[in-house]
Amino acid sequence: MEEREEQEFAEYFAARRDAVRRTAFMLCGDWHRADDLAQTAFVALHRRWRGIRDRQALDAYVRRSVVRAMIDETRRPWRRERGVDEVPETPAPEREVGERVATRSALLEGLAKVPPRQRAALVLRFLEGLDVAATAKAMRCSEGTVKSQTARGLEALREVLGDALDDLRSTP
Repeated sequence: MEEREEQEFAEYFAARRDAVRRTAFMLCGDWHRADDLAQTAFVALHRRWRGIRDRQALDAYVRRSVVRAMIDETRRPWRRERGVDEVPETPAPEREVGERVATRSALLEGLAKVPPRQRAALVLRFLEGLDVAATAKAMRCSEGTVKSQTARGLEALREVLGDALDDLRSTP
């Protein structure tokens, strides 16, 4: 890559790194995995940088790469959960942390229990604010698939969170 292109990539990376990392975190619920997913997406972007003509589509490309990396990672055998004899206690959020942290924590716990493609649809649609068409492009699927994955994801989230989902909607 030429020096000018390296500079362009470095500027894009610096400007978008935190947003991509946050999106990855919302998809996987773990900051360390989010770092890995974001890194995977930026490495893929760097490899294709010279061939990308439409610089307006960079966010969509990176977003799609993060979603794909998260889904691929969940398919790997070493990522599968293993049963344990005792379930560890989940620490309750401290009172001084506040209601917003508890709400966010509940949302992340709920999202972690939703299947990966449904979780991706929910995060992209509601947390990233993408419309159905942009979400379909990011997930490389049809708009109908996005709609069904979103509906199924919301249903799964309702099963996990129950009435708390309504509380999340009313939180600013």
